[in-house]
Amino acid sequence: MPQQSAAPEMIEDRLAQRFEAPTPSERLLAGHLTRHYPVAGLGSMPQLAKEAGVSTPTVLRLVQKLGFRGYPDFQTQLRAEVEARLESPLSKQARWTQGVPRTHILNRFADAVLTNLSVTLGRIDHAEFDACAALLADPARRVLVIGGRITHALADYLVTQLGIVRPGVTALPVLSSAWPPALLELRPGDVLIVFDIRRYEGAILQLAELAAEQGAEIVLITDPWVSPVSAHARFRFSAQVEVPSPWDSTLAALLLVETLLAAVLEHTWPETEPRMKRLEELYDRASLFRRGRPSEARRP
Repeated sequence: MPQQSAAPEMIEDRLAQRFEAPTPSERLLAGHLTRHYPVAGLGSMPQLAKEAGVSTPTVLRLVQKLGFRGYPDFQTQLRAEVEARLESPLSKQARWTQGVPRTHILNRFADAVLTNLSVTLGRIDHAEFDACAALLADPARRVLVIGGRITHALADYLVTQLGIVRPGVTALPVLSSAWPPALLELRPGDVLIVFDIRRYEGAILQLAELAAEQGAEIVLITDPWVSPVSAHARFRFSAQVEVPSPWDSTLAALLLVETLLAAVLEHTWPETEPRMKRLEELYDRASLFRRGRPSEARRP
Protein backbone atom coordinates (compact mmCIF):
# COMPACT_ATOMS: atom_id res chain seq x y z
CA MET A 1 0.00 0.00 0.00
CA PRO A 2 1.34 3.49 -0.72
CA GLN A 3 2.52 5.02 2.53
CA GLN A 4 0.76 8.21 3.58
CA SER A 5 3.82 9.27 5.54
CA ALA A 6 5.74 9.53 2.23
CA ALA A 7 3.43 12.29 0.98
CA PRO A 8 4.93 15.80 1.16
CA GLU A 9 3.83 17.95 4.05
CA MET A 10 0.98 20.26 3.11
CA ILE A 11 2.06 23.85 2.48
CA GLU A 12 -0.64 25.10 4.79
CA ASP A 13 0.72 22.92 7.59
CA ARG A 14 4.14 24.48 7.06
CA LEU A 15 2.60 27.95 7.25
CA ALA A 16 0.87 27.05 10.52
CA GLN A 17 4.17 26.04 12.09
CA ARG A 18 6.67 28.55 13.37
CA PHE A 19 9.11 28.83 10.49
CA GLU A 20 12.53 30.28 11.13
CA ALA A 21 12.63 33.89 12.46
CA PRO A 22 9.78 35.42 10.42
CA THR A 23 9.96 39.14 9.73
CA PRO A 24 6.79 41.30 10.04
CA SER A 25 6.39 41.31 6.25
CA GLU A 26 6.80 37.51 6.12
CA ARG A 27 4.09 37.13 8.78
CA LEU A 28 1.86 39.41 6.70
CA LEU A 29 2.48 37.27 3.62
CA ALA A 30 1.90 34.02 5.53
CA GLY A 31 -1.41 35.36 6.81
CA HIS A 32 -2.48 36.30 3.28
CA LEU A 33 -1.57 32.85 1.95
CA THR A 34 -3.44 31.15 4.77
CA ARG A 35 -6.60 33.24 4.35
CA HIS A 36 -6.68 32.71 0.59
CA TYR A 37 -5.23 29.22 0.40
CA PRO A 38 -4.50 27.77 -2.14
CA VAL A 39 -5.60 30.34 -4.74
CA ALA A 40 -3.22 33.09 -3.60
CA GLY A 41 -0.14 31.07 -4.48
CA LEU A 42 -1.21 30.03 -7.97
CA GLY A 43 -0.39 33.34 -9.66
CA SER A 44 3.00 34.88 -10.41
CA MET A 45 5.38 35.93 -7.66
CA PRO A 46 4.93 39.69 -8.36
CA GLN A 47 1.15 39.22 -8.31
CA LEU A 48 1.29 37.46 -4.93
CA ALA A 49 3.57 40.17 -3.53
CA LYS A 50 1.22 42.92 -4.70
CA GLU A 51 -1.91 41.22 -3.30
CA ALA A 52 -0.23 40.59 0.06
CA GLY A 53 1.24 44.09 0.28
CA VAL A 54 4.86 42.92 0.47
CA SER A 55 7.92 42.92 -1.79
CA THR A 56 8.90 40.20 -4.25
CA PRO A 57 12.08 39.37 -2.24
CA THR A 58 9.82 38.77 0.79
CA VAL A 59 7.90 36.12 -1.18
CA LEU A 60 11.14 34.41 -2.17
CA ARG A 61 12.48 34.46 1.40
CA LEU A 62 9.28 32.98 2.80
CA VAL A 63 9.03 30.08 0.36
CA GLN A 64 12.68 29.25 1.08
CA LYS A 65 12.03 29.30 4.82
CA LEU A 66 9.14 26.92 4.16
CA GLY A 67 11.64 24.47 2.69
CA PHE A 68 11.38 25.12 -1.06
CA ARG A 69 14.28 25.86 -3.41
CA GLY A 70 12.33 28.69 -4.98
CA TYR A 71 8.92 29.90 -6.12
CA PRO A 72 8.58 27.36 -9.00
CA ASP A 73 9.23 24.52 -6.52
CA PHE A 74 6.62 26.01 -4.18
CA GLN A 75 4.05 26.23 -6.99
CA THR A 76 4.73 22.68 -8.15
CA GLN A 77 3.62 21.30 -4.79
CA LEU A 78 0.73 23.75 -4.55
CA ARG A 79 -0.62 22.62 -7.94
CA ALA A 80 -0.27 18.99 -6.87
CA GLU A 81 -2.38 19.78 -3.80
CA VAL A 82 -5.03 21.41 -6.01
CA GLU A 83 -5.10 18.34 -8.25
CA ALA A 84 -5.55 16.13 -5.19
CA ARG A 85 -8.57 18.24 -4.21
CA LEU A 86 -10.26 17.30 -7.47
CA GLU A 87 -9.30 13.63 -7.58
CA SER A 88 -12.21 11.37 -8.53
CA PRO A 89 -13.06 8.04 -6.81
CA LEU A 90 -11.96 6.17 -9.95
CA SER A 91 -8.49 7.68 -9.98
CA LYS A 92 -8.13 7.14 -6.22
CA GLN A 93 -8.96 3.46 -6.62
CA ALA A 94 -6.38 3.07 -9.38
CA ARG A 95 -3.71 4.75 -7.25
CA TRP A 96 -4.42 2.66 -4.15
CA THR A 97 -4.40 -0.65 -6.01
CA GLN A 98 -1.00 -0.18 -7.67
CA GLY A 99 1.71 -2.22 -5.96
CA VAL A 100 -0.48 -3.24 -3.04
CA PRO A 101 1.20 -5.71 -0.64
CA ARG A 102 -0.46 -9.03 0.11
CA THR A 103 -2.01 -7.99 3.40
CA HIS A 104 -5.70 -8.12 4.15
CA ILE A 105 -7.81 -5.06 3.35
CA LEU A 106 -8.79 -4.86 7.03
CA ASN A 107 -5.17 -4.35 8.02
CA ARG A 108 -4.42 -1.89 5.23
CA PHE A 109 -7.54 0.11 5.93
CA ALA A 110 -6.98 0.13 9.71
CA ASP A 111 -3.37 1.28 9.28
CA ALA A 112 -4.52 4.16 7.08
CA VAL A 113 -7.25 5.18 9.53
CA LEU A 114 -4.86 5.17 12.49
CA THR A 115 -2.49 7.36 10.51
CA ASN A 116 -5.38 9.67 9.64
CA LEU A 117 -6.38 10.05 13.29
CA SER A 118 -2.82 10.80 14.36
CA VAL A 119 -2.25 13.35 11.59
CA THR A 120 -5.61 15.03 12.26
CA LEU A 121 -4.94 15.40 15.97
CA GLY A 122 -1.48 16.79 15.24
CA ARG A 123 -3.00 19.60 13.17
CA ILE A 124 -5.36 20.89 15.87
CA ASP A 125 -4.49 23.95 17.91
CA HIS A 126 -5.91 23.23 21.37
CA ALA A 127 -6.70 26.88 22.11
CA GLU A 128 -8.62 27.18 18.84
CA PHE A 129 -10.49 23.94 19.56
CA ASP A 130 -11.45 25.15 23.06
CA ALA A 131 -12.61 28.51 21.69
CA CYS A 132 -14.80 26.73 19.14
CA ALA A 133 -16.33 24.53 21.85
CA ALA A 134 -17.09 27.61 23.96
CA LEU A 135 -18.76 29.23 20.93
CA LEU A 136 -20.99 26.20 20.40
CA ALA A 137 -21.84 26.08 24.10
CA ASP A 138 -23.15 29.67 24.13
CA PRO A 139 -26.95 29.38 24.53
CA ALA A 140 -27.44 32.87 23.09
CA ARG A 141 -26.26 31.61 19.70
CA ARG A 142 -28.40 29.40 17.49
CA VAL A 143 -26.55 26.67 15.64
CA LEU A 144 -27.27 25.60 12.06
CA VAL A 145 -25.54 22.58 10.53
CA ILE A 146 -25.10 21.57 6.89
CA GLY A 147 -23.32 18.67 5.21
CA GLY A 148 -22.71 17.68 1.63
CA ARG A 149 -23.47 14.63 -0.46
CA ILE A 150 -21.20 12.42 1.65
CA THR A 151 -20.91 14.40 4.88
CA HIS A 152 -24.62 14.97 5.54
CA ALA A 153 -24.53 11.87 7.77
CA LEU A 154 -21.97 13.59 10.00
CA ALA A 155 -24.12 16.73 10.06
CA ASP A 156 -27.22 14.73 11.05
CA TYR A 157 -25.31 12.95 13.81
CA LEU A 158 -23.97 16.23 15.20
CA VAL A 159 -27.45 17.80 15.20
CA THR A 160 -28.94 14.78 17.00
CA GLN A 161 -26.34 14.81 19.76
CA LEU A 162 -25.80 18.55 20.12
CA GLY A 163 -29.57 19.05 20.24
CA ILE A 164 -29.61 16.96 23.43
CA VAL A 165 -26.84 19.03 25.00
CA ARG A 166 -28.34 22.46 24.24
CA PRO A 167 -31.39 24.03 22.56
CA GLY A 168 -31.41 25.95 19.30
CA VAL A 169 -29.68 23.40 17.04
CA THR A 170 -31.07 22.92 13.53
CA ALA A 171 -30.11 20.80 10.54
CA LEU A 172 -30.37 22.66 7.25
CA PRO A 173 -32.07 20.65 4.51
CA VAL A 174 -30.02 19.37 1.61
CA LEU A 175 -32.18 21.22 -0.92
CA SER A 176 -30.76 24.71 -1.40
CA SER A 177 -34.24 26.04 -2.20
CA ALA A 178 -35.05 25.61 1.51
CA TRP A 179 -32.08 27.67 2.71
CA PRO A 180 -33.46 31.23 2.26
CA PRO A 181 -36.21 30.75 4.88
CA ALA A 182 -33.63 29.42 7.35
CA LEU A 183 -31.27 32.32 6.65
CA LEU A 184 -34.15 34.75 7.06
CA GLU A 185 -34.06 34.14 10.83
CA LEU A 186 -30.26 34.08 11.10
CA ARG A 187 -28.90 36.65 13.53
CA PRO A 188 -25.37 38.09 13.80
CA GLY A 189 -23.37 35.81 16.08
CA ASP A 190 -25.32 32.65 15.25
CA VAL A 191 -23.19 29.70 14.16
CA LEU A 192 -23.18 27.76 10.90
CA ILE A 193 -21.28 24.45 11.05
CA VAL A 194 -20.26 23.28 7.58
CA PHE A 195 -18.97 19.85 6.56
CA ASP A 196 -17.27 19.97 3.16
CA ILE A 197 -14.65 17.53 1.84
CA ARG A 198 -13.39 17.05 -1.70
CA ARG A 199 -14.99 17.31 -4.25
CA TYR A 200 -16.31 20.54 -2.79
CA GLU A 201 -19.89 21.57 -3.50
CA GLY A 202 -20.64 24.98 -4.98
CA ALA A 203 -24.00 25.26 -3.23
CA ILE A 204 -22.34 24.76 0.18
CA LEU A 205 -19.94 27.62 -0.56
CA GLN A 206 -22.81 29.85 -1.61
CA LEU A 207 -24.64 29.12 1.64
CA ALA A 208 -21.55 29.96 3.70
CA GLU A 209 -21.14 33.24 1.81
CA LEU A 210 -24.76 34.21 2.47
CA ALA A 211 -24.52 33.27 6.15
CA ALA A 212 -21.27 35.19 6.60
CA GLU A 213 -22.86 38.27 5.02
CA GLN A 214 -25.51 38.12 7.77
CA GLY A 215 -22.88 37.99 10.49
CA ALA A 216 -22.86 34.26 11.20
CA GLU A 217 -19.78 32.60 12.67
CA ILE A 218 -18.69 29.76 10.37
CA VAL A 219 -17.17 26.54 11.72
CA LEU A 220 -15.73 24.38 8.94
CA ILE A 221 -14.81 20.70 9.13
CA THR A 222 -12.95 19.84 5.95
CA ASP A 223 -10.00 17.84 4.62
CA PRO A 224 -6.27 18.60 4.14
CA TRP A 225 -6.90 20.31 0.78
CA VAL A 226 -9.33 22.71 2.45
CA SER A 227 -12.79 23.64 1.21
CA PRO A 228 -13.20 27.13 -0.31
CA VAL A 229 -15.60 27.78 2.61
CA SER A 230 -12.40 28.35 4.62
CA ALA A 231 -12.32 31.94 3.34
CA HIS A 232 -15.39 32.65 5.49
CA ALA A 233 -14.64 30.41 8.49
CA ARG A 234 -13.77 31.62 11.96
CA PHE A 235 -12.76 28.09 12.94
CA ARG A 236 -11.51 25.39 10.58
CA PHE A 237 -10.48 21.83 11.32
CA SER A 238 -8.88 19.63 8.66
CA ALA A 239 -9.42 15.88 8.96
CA GLN A 240 -7.12 13.45 7.15
CA VAL A 241 -9.29 11.38 4.83
CA GLU A 242 -7.21 9.13 2.54
CA VAL A 243 -7.66 5.36 2.81
CA PRO A 244 -7.19 2.41 0.39
CA SER A 245 -10.58 2.99 -1.20
CA PRO A 246 -12.20 5.02 -3.98
CA TRP A 247 -13.97 7.01 -1.26
CA ASP A 248 -12.48 9.24 1.38
CA SER A 249 -12.86 8.19 5.01
CA THR A 250 -14.90 10.31 7.42
CA LEU A 251 -13.64 8.59 10.58
CA ALA A 252 -11.20 11.36 11.51
CA ALA A 253 -13.96 13.93 10.96
CA LEU A 254 -16.22 11.86 13.22
CA LEU A 255 -13.51 11.98 15.88
CA LEU A 256 -13.60 15.78 15.68
CA VAL A 257 -17.39 15.78 15.95
CA GLU A 258 -17.52 13.53 19.00
CA THR A 259 -14.68 15.40 20.74
CA LEU A 260 -16.40 18.73 20.13
CA LEU A 261 -19.59 17.27 21.60
CA ALA A 262 -17.72 16.15 24.70
CA ALA A 263 -16.08 19.58 25.06
CA VAL A 264 -19.41 21.41 24.70
CA LEU A 265 -20.95 19.08 27.28
CA GLU A 266 -18.22 20.03 29.77
CA HIS A 267 -19.08 23.71 29.27
CA THR A 268 -22.83 23.23 29.67
CA TRP A 269 -23.17 20.35 32.16
CA PRO A 270 -24.99 22.33 34.91
CA GLU A 271 -27.71 23.18 32.37
CA THR A 272 -27.47 19.99 30.34
CA GLU A 273 -27.82 17.50 33.22
CA PRO A 274 -31.43 18.46 34.12
CA ARG A 275 -32.20 18.74 30.40
CA MET A 276 -31.01 15.17 29.82
CA LYS A 277 -32.90 13.89 32.87
CA ARG A 278 -36.08 15.43 31.55
CA LEU A 279 -35.44 13.85 28.15
CA GLU A 280 -35.02 10.42 29.76
CA GLU A 281 -38.34 10.89 31.55
CA LEU A 282 -40.00 11.68 28.24
CA TYR A 283 -38.43 8.58 26.67
CA ASP A 284 -39.79 6.46 29.52
CA ARG A 285 -43.29 7.89 29.21
CA ALA A 286 -43.25 7.32 25.47
CA SER A 287 -41.99 3.73 25.99
CA LEU A 288 -39.49 4.41 23.25
CA PHE A 289 -36.84 1.98 24.44
CA ARG A 290 -37.38 -1.61 25.51
CA ARG A 291 -36.35 -2.42 29.04
CA GLY A 292 -34.58 -5.54 30.28
CA ARG A 293 -31.64 -7.55 29.05
CA PRO A 294 -31.68 -9.29 25.65
CA SER A 295 -31.86 -12.69 27.40
CA GLU A 296 -35.13 -11.62 28.98
CA ALA A 297 -36.88 -11.12 25.67
CA ARG A 298 -40.05 -13.11 25.15
CA ARG A 299 -39.63 -16.29 23.19
CA PRO A 300 -41.98 -16.81 20.23
